[in-house]
Amino acid sequence: QVQLVESGGGLVQAGGSLRLSCAASGLTFSYFGMGWFRRAPGKDREFVASINRNGGLTEYANSVKGRFTISRDNAKNTVYLQMNSLISEDTAVYYCASASSTVSSRTFSETRWYNYWGQGTQVTVSS
Repeated sequence: QVQLVESGGGLVQAGGSLRLSCAASGLTFSYFGMGWFRRAPGKDREFVASINRNGGLTEYANSVKGRFTISRDNAKNTVYLQMNSLISEDTAVYYCASASSTVSSRTFSETRWYNYWGQGTQVTVSS
């Protein structure tokens, strides 16, 4: 049974930082790309960042580029999202997801490429 468990969310002031973690189990973690998505109140889920299976390729939404960094540790079956210079618009529930494809030469920004999702962790940025 595949499980993705996010942690690290919380309340932070604008300009602050948070580091989200997503621990995976029940799958061969190093085979699959990983992604972070978020859902703000009243909005659809949106892509934040993705990383390929070996960590050599990353992709970011324009809204977070230069502020967020995705990384992974295949030895620990964990993917991270370092979030710096947080703004109120970053307030959302953040979800990690594992891709259904084992292709290593690309990353995936669309939800249709992901087949397992975590339960989410709340990030609230106060202004």
